[in-house]
Amino acid sequence: MDLSDLASKLGFNPSESKRLVRKAAELRRLADIQFNSSVIGVGETCKAIICLEIAATSAQVIFDKKTAIRMSGMSEKAYNRSLIAMQNGLGVKNKLDIRELGIQFGCIRLIPLVQKALILYRDRFLAALPASRRASADCTRPVFTAAAFYLCAKKQKLKVDKVKLIELCGTSEDEFNSVSTSMKDLCFDQFGIAKEKSDPKKVKGNRDLLDELPEKRRIEDGGYLSDDEDEPSLYKKRKRMDEHAYKEWKSTVMESNNKNKETVPAAKRTKQAQLNFPKLVPETKVGAL
Repeated sequence: MDLSDLASKLGFNPSESKRLVRKAAELRRLADIQFNSSVIGVGETCKAIICLEIAATSAQVIFDKKTAIRMSGMSEKAYNRSLIAMQNGLGVKNKLDIRELGIQFGCIRLIPLVQKALILYRDRFLAALPASRRASADCTRPVFTAAAFYLCAKKQKLKVDKVKLIELCGTSEDEFNSVSTSMKDLCFDQFGIAKEKSDPKKVKGNRDLLDELPEKRRIEDGGYLSDDEDEPSLYKKRKRMDEHAYKEWKSTVMESNNKNKETVPAAKRTKQAQLNFPKLVPETKVGAL
């Protein structure tokens, strides 16, 4: 489909349409030269619409994305995936504006919070790097904006679609999670949550704290004692008590048997010994099959 017809259906002003159509045509020719768009699942109509969106975004012109998705005949998720693939193939740097995110997700009050948090993170991130790497560090990539927006929304208990954010910034989930972790480590006062649950695999528990304060430990509180202490643990103590009770019972039975040897006949001694021995397994009656 002709780019001019698409531009008019997308609602561009006549004054803007010529400039955007010219830029979109250049992008489409460049895409045809550099890669085969059909390989990434982008048809000719969708390719033309995406080129118009890239041109409008670079010129900071409002683009009706809902109408564009409907005209492309694709789902929103498939369209965003194709847009990212086209941007990567053309080498176009995607820009993610905080204000647009706030409007799109209905979280306008997050805009100043995200702006402040990003500035603080950039300063702390650059300060932590060696002087030789500070010049090449880039904190303006869309993944940083998306991660900061997501963490601020999470701290303010606002629901934001994480998958959609990842698609908008054109990155992978692993990179998004890595940037989010870095932001929470450097700027926990801006992004962290006090009662946030930790990964149980990474938490060592309270044992290290108890090791540092052995005088605070008590067996009654469910604690434990180190090997160099005199008092045994609850398990060992209970085991020794059971062994002691068994020895007392055994000695009592032996004494009783010795006395019975002197006064009771052999048959009665055997029967009495069986009665005195504790029955660990209950008796069962074998019936006729």
